Amino acid sequence: MADVNTMEKKLAEYKCDTNEAISLKLVRFPEDVDDDSTAFHPEYSHQVFGDDEVAFGYKGLQIQLFYAAGNLSTLFKVKYTSKVTETFDCVEADDVEGKIREIIPAGFTCNTDDFISLLEKEANFKPFGTLLHTYTVHSEEAGELTYQIHKADVTCPGFREYHERLQTFLMWFIETASFIDADDDRWDFFLVFEKYNKDGETLYATVGYMTVYNYYVYPDKTRPRVSQMLILPPFQGEGHGAQLLEAVHRFYCSLPKVQDITAEDPSENYVKLRDYVLVKLCQGLPSFAADKLHLGFSADMIKEAQDKLKINKKHARRVYEILRLRATDMSDEDKAREYRLEVKKRLFGPYRKNQRELAKMRKCLRPEELVSHMSQMDTQTQHEELEKSYQDVVEDYRRIIERLASQA
Repeated sequence: MADVNTMEKKLAEYKCDTNEAISLKLVRFPEDVDDDSTAFHPEYSHQVFGDDEVAFGYKGLQIQLFYAAGNLSTLFKVKYTSKVTETFDCVEADDVEGKIREIIPAGFTCNTDDFISLLEKEANFKPFGTLLHTYTVHSEEAGELTYQIHKADVTCPGFREYHERLQTFLMWFIETASFIDADDDRWDFFLVFEKYNKDGETLYATVGYMTVYNYYVYPDKTRPRVSQMLILPPFQGEGHGAQLLEAVHRFYCSLPKVQDITAEDPSENYVKLRDYVLVKLCQGLPSFAADKLHLGFSADMIKEAQDKLKINKKHARRVYEILRLRATDMSDEDKAREYRLEVKKRLFGPYRKNQRELAKMRKCLRPEELVSHMSQMDTQTQHEELEKSYQDVVEDYRRIIERLASQA
C-alpha cells in the first residue's frame, strides 16, 4: 500500500494546471517574444483539456501560443522540463500538442525565427471590410491611441483564414464557446483594431470582435442576434466593449429591415454592458425625458425605442428603470417606495408564474408530491429572494449611472 501511495505522489508531480501552462501573446515587436510581461493566460481550458483543466505527464509544462498582433500569424511551441515516460515505462502522457492542433488552424509555425520573420510582413496587414467608427482612448503611457471598428464578411480576401485564427481565443475566454460556420452568409463580423506606429509606418493590432447572425422575421424583417463578443485581455477595461456594441447597434439601426437586436445566451457582463449602451442611446429620446419617467413605463417609450433604436420591449423596460432611478430622489421615502414597487412588479413575474403552476399542481398531484413542490415555493422565501433580486438590480443600475456620469 505504501508503494502505491508513493507512486501516486510521484505521478501527481506530473500534473499541470493548463490555465497556467498556456501562455498567450499578441506580438508587435521581436523583443516581445521573450518578454514575459506581455503574456496573458486563459480563463478556461476545459473545452480542450477536460473539466479538471489539467494536463498529465509533464513537469514545467509551457504551451506557447504567440500571435502576430495584426494578422494573427501563430507561433506554437510546447516545452517542459521532464516527461513522465522518462521515469515510468507504463504510464502515458497526455497528447498536449495534439489537443492544441485540433483547435488552431493549419499554417502556424513552431520556429521562433520564422515567426519573427512573419512580423516583418505586419506592415502589409490592413483591417478587413468597411470602416464604421473611429475613436480615441487616452493612455498615460502612450498618450492618445486611435482605434477603428470595421464590419467584415467572408467575401473579404483573406478574412476567412484570419477569422479561423481569431476565433481560437474564444476557447480560452468564453466558458461555453464554439466555433461558427463562417460560410453562412447571414453572419456579420465586427472587428476592433488599434492603429500604432512602428519604424515610421502605421500598423494595426487586433483588439477584439463580435459575431452577429441575421435571423429572418416574417414577413420581411431580420433580427440580428449577437452570438460572440470578445475583447482580448490586454485591452479589457478600456471601454472597447461599449464602443463596439454601440457601433454595432448604430449600424443595425440604420437598416430599415431590422426588427430589433438581441443576443444569444448573454452573460451577466454582457447584459450590464448592453444596459449601459442602451441607456446612453435612449437618454436623449423625448419619451424617456426626466419629467415623464415618474409616470411609469409607457407605450410611447416602447414604440420610440423600437422605431428609432431597434430596442425591444424587455430591454426598453430596463432602460426606463435605470433612467428613473437616476431621476428619483431615493432619500424621499415616498418616491423611493414608488420606485421599489415599480421594479419589484417586474421582478415578481417569475414568482407569479410559480403560483399559477402551484394552483395547477393542487389539482393533479398527490398530497406527498404537492408538499415537496410547495416547499420550493415557500412565500417567505419568495419575499426574501424578491428583495435580494431588487437590491442586486439597483446595485447594477447605480454602477451604470456612475459610468454615464463619468463619461459626461
